[in-house]
Amino acid sequence: MSVCTLSFPLSAMASKSATSGKEKLRDEEEEVLQAVILADSFNKRFRPLTTRKPRCLLPICNAPLLDWTFESLALAGVQEVFVICRSHADLVKEAISDSKWSKPGSGMKIVPIMTAKETFSPGDAMRDIYTRGLVTSDFVLVMGDLVSNIRIDEVVRVHKERRKTNKNAIMTMVVKESGASHRTRTQAESSVFVLDPETSECLHYEHVQGYPCKKSINIPREILSGHSEIEIRNDLLDCSIDVPSLFQDNFDYLDIRRDFVHGILTSDILMKNIYCYVAEEGYAARVQDTRSYESISKDILSRWTFPLVPDDNHPGGHIYEHTRGNRYIAKDNTVVLARTCNIGTNTLIGSSTKVSENVTVNASVIGQRCTIGAGSTVTSSYIFDSAVIGTNCTVERSIIGAGVVIKDGSHIPRGCLIADDVVIGPNAVLQPFERLSAPRDDADVEVEEDGDSDIEEVESNQDSINKTALGKDSNAIVWPRGPPEEEDDEEGSENYRNQRFMRLGDTLSDVAISDEEGSSSSEEESSDEEDDFHDGASLSGMSDASLPNVPGLTDLPAISGLGGMGLMADAEFRTEVTQSLERAFAEGHSVDNAAVELKTLRMASNVPLTRVREAVVGAIVEKIEIVEGDPAGQRKEIAKVISRWGDLIDRIGGVDPVETVTLLQAHCAKSTRMPLFGQILAALYQEDVVEEDHIRAWHLTPKSKGEDLKEGPEAENFKKCWMIGSHMIQQFNEQDSETETESGESSDEGTPPPTPSSKAAAAARASKPLVSESSEDSDSDGEGSTEAADGGESESASEDVSASENSSAAPSAATSDDEDESETTGSGSTSGDERAA
Repeated sequence: MSVCTLSFPLSAMASKSATSGKEKLRDEEEEVLQAVILADSFNKRFRPLTTRKPRCLLPICNAPLLDWTFESLALAGVQEVFVICRSHADLVKEAISDSKWSKPGSGMKIVPIMTAKETFSPGDAMRDIYTRGLVTSDFVLVMGDLVSNIRIDEVVRVHKERRKTNKNAIMTMVVKESGASHRTRTQAESSVFVLDPETSECLHYEHVQGYPCKKSINIPREILSGHSEIEIRNDLLDCSIDVPSLFQDNFDYLDIRRDFVHGILTSDILMKNIYCYVAEEGYAARVQDTRSYESISKDILSRWTFPLVPDDNHPGGHIYEHTRGNRYIAKDNTVVLARTCNIGTNTLIGSSTKVSENVTVNASVIGQRCTIGAGSTVTSSYIFDSAVIGTNCTVERSIIGAGVVIKDGSHIPRGCLIADDVVIGPNAVLQPFERLSAPRDDADVEVEEDGDSDIEEVESNQDSINKTALGKDSNAIVWPRGPPEEEDDEEGSENYRNQRFMRLGDTLSDVAISDEEGSSSSEEESSDEEDDFHDGASLSGMSDASLPNVPGLTDLPAISGLGGMGLMADAEFRTEVTQSLERAFAEGHSVDNAAVELKTLRMASNVPLTRVREAVVGAIVEKIEIVEGDPAGQRKEIAKVISRWGDLIDRIGGVDPVETVTLLQAHCAKSTRMPLFGQILAALYQEDVVEEDHIRAWHLTPKSKGEDLKEGPEAENFKKCWMIGSHMIQQFNEQDSETETESGESSDEGTPPPTPSSKAAAAARASKPLVSESSEDSDSDGEGSTEAADGGESESASEDVSASENSSAAPSAATSDDEDESETTGSGSTSGDERAA
């Protein structure tokens, strides 16, 4: 989204009288916050679902996209909205008149504006806004597929303040930080922003396509020479927006970001400024394609859009009950669920829907008045209103339109798009990514949203298509699903190769985006990769947002099997925790917020606390980057990560430091971070996550020696970790002996508690590698090791102690420096590509 400004010729300045001052004050008080919504998408990514309705009226979580956009604007304090629409304008107007926003007291005035049929780009639409004179001051411009809870009114305030001192500031773009694995961040297209860190001015903008791969960008020399410091960022998400006043002379701009923003910033004539507002909190994303449709649906069900969630402020006006595992069931008592049906996590079921015996619905959205026959399975799919699914059918990662009938025994694989009123089956077997639509009626004379007559061409080619796989009762028209037979003449993001990055269910296992001559399509993809998407939290990427507020959860006893989903629930929980931690690391969440989210996930999944702690410890360890050939740099990296995230281990509840050390050992024994075990343990000790007594207690447990493991690399690594623990305990014993000696010489008042400097020295010595690892390994099961751990006089232990004593001063100083470094960086946020468990 962006805040935009209209520029008009200035009239002659009036005299500075008291009357003019009062009029200006009154005008400012009466000024309302306006917004313009571009309802048309100007692309073809949802065909054939958009042949009978515009994208903005497609439902997401059982409410039209346009209603989610209205709710987002109302939440931000917008008072007047102009909806610019071209295709299916009558349907848009009807939807607005039937919505709650047209009722008295809604608090927001909505005015639909129908543009000319020749409007085929955002540039054309913005020109129409200018010529109509719809807005007269700063306003908010968004697309009709926005879902957001960001307070835009604060952005408008900042923009207006900037305009008072800089009249050339024509636009403020609202962007949001996101990690590389953000699930709403498409691989097909991304952006590189070059910013002035002091003013947030956007100095340069570069659009990056997924195919062909772009490995570098060119930044004008003038930017580098004119600014002492710049930020080059590709971790920002935004919702494409623009400025109407400048479009009057630039009608050829087809895309707001690629053409308009880039054109303004590279123009030597206009001399205008564009700024970025990096939102630190909140959620904002656009439903730009079917893959983002799935991602945003999951974010809504996972409550990242709070307070815009199904059970509170649902844009469609429906009331849902939120139950354990993010299950949402319509609360009007019209839903019929068979006793033997299985409703999985992250699922929403609309009113008047019937789910029959032995049906499994998982990670899906079911519309109103739907029927699912006995023995059928619906996984990670989106079923619109009044759809009928017969008995023993399977639907996987697909979108099923309103009024669709899928007859008995039919199989709908991943990536299928079935438009409204299609009938298929019985026993239909579709191919992945099949696209079907129903024949047009005589009344279907409205031009489709895509702005062309593709459907006529599709209908004319049906005679050459074998439809036996669709079932004898099918009325479907089959759309092309593979690459075009001729050379793809589409440019940029609409190229077929880029389209694959945007489509639902495509695992892209055969796509090498760095190779310009890479394969264009393959329907045979790894079944393992396909299975990765079948659980409730299929995408490995993350959604950005601050932690949502979660009301009290209630059980749903009417649904069988909710208490234990077996291996599927276990996999779902692991995926959800991984996603949560990746989001926290990438977005720089506070430890408290990350802890609250993990507690919520645990409560929703009903798993032991040990499972959560295991995931947290593993994620923190894997976040530590391995620094080759630089011991000091490695220590700083470990100190930085532990000081920033170490407290999260205890914040999740049920403090158990001994278990923490055990889990650390188990993870390192199977990880490439095995050589870092001693330094990580020392850092945890330094940060007071574990204490000396906890390390001693861990070291005495039989499990710490790997006694319950079969012989192999993992068991050997367990023994190595145990020996490192022996070395650390030896240092504790030595430190205690020194303290007692000093205390005895000075006074008889008792042993003082360890000081930070003493802990740093002990941690530094303890984290040093052992002198002879091979000799220690050979003695790991003997008494010599035990005696060393208990402060005995074994020869190998004495050699280790001498070596550490001779070099203890330098490590102590280095650790002190590391401590300062961790204090400096601990409050910062993390971003970018980071590994998680």
